Amino acid sequence: MKNPGNKSRAGAVRKTSSGKQVGSGGQGRQALEGKKPTPKAEDRPYHPAGKRKAANERFEAAGGRKPSRGKEAPGAEQRPQQQRRAKSSDEVEVVTGRNSVLEALRANIPATTLYMATRIEYDDRVKEVVKIATTRGIPILEVMRPELDRLAGFDSVHQGLALKVPPYVYAHPLELLEKIEKSGRVPLLVALDGITDPRNLGAIIRSVAAFGGHGVILPQRRSVGLTASAWKTSAGAAARTPVAMATNLNATIKEYKSRGVFVLGLAGDGEVSLPDLQLAKEPVLLVIGSEGKGLSRLVTENCDAIVSIPINASTESLNAGIAASVALYEVSRLRAAAKKK
Repeated sequence: MKNPGNKSRAGAVRKTSSGKQVGSGGQGRQALEGKKPTPKAEDRPYHPAGKRKAANERFEAAGGRKPSRGKEAPGAEQRPQQQRRAKSSDEVEVVTGRNSVLEALRANIPATTLYMATRIEYDDRVKEVVKIATTRGIPILEVMRPELDRLAGFDSVHQGLALKVPPYVYAHPLELLEKIEKSGRVPLLVALDGITDPRNLGAIIRSVAAFGGHGVILPQRRSVGLTASAWKTSAGAAARTPVAMATNLNATIKEYKSRGVFVLGLAGDGEVSLPDLQLAKEPVLLVIGSEGKGLSRLVTENCDAIVSIPINASTESLNAGIAASVALYEVSRLRAAAKKK
């Protein structure tokens, strides 16, 4: 009688091996030994370093020279900086707003392109802008509002006009002072210490122009420049008011003092109240600090006097632009009163 257990089952296949039976000990030993060392990045063709190596080899094979990854040739480090400087010299600013664009054109600023929104509402300013641009041969491009928004910046109110102008050319502080003195005027200038908001700068330039000031001095470091936003806030006054750039503000202050200019710092804890100022009729340089930090220590030490604006005790401080306006108005008022005597 056959054993039922020996009956072949459907699908069951007995595998037979030819040759000597080998156990699994070798496989376990290989697993314990681990993998081989990882190839270098440049030896892996799919790695960026490997692709660079292959490209260099192709370049050499074609008769070229392999780019140096170590020491560079003399002057190589300067070339990128020189390119950036050349690029910055080609950059342009965009002046927006009807007043700003009109004043810029009136001042004969070398504009390159005038952009106008389609279906713009014409008023006297727009008519004059178009007339000046046409006379001077400035290209006029009519663009859709979204394109003008993008060009001017989405946070800018362009009023349908935008003007591309080259970067602002700053005056030298001492040359600015000499020009004022040669004209026979009593200098009244404003220097900014740590002002980084372009709207504050624009407002201060506008106040300088409104109250008979002769110019604004900006430090080269830690200060905003005359950007398109500052142009806009100045309502075109930047085209009439010179702005100078000081490499070192403290050195400029000392030089101004040696030339007979009285340097007055504006601060809330000043020892002299603005209405009691006796130096208003003299050559004056008003120095205004940021609303948050105020005047820096060195600038404070170099000032002839620190002047304060009387304000309500419940108000901690004034915005830099407003403080400049109040101080300039008071100085101009005191000068006018001194002339009447």
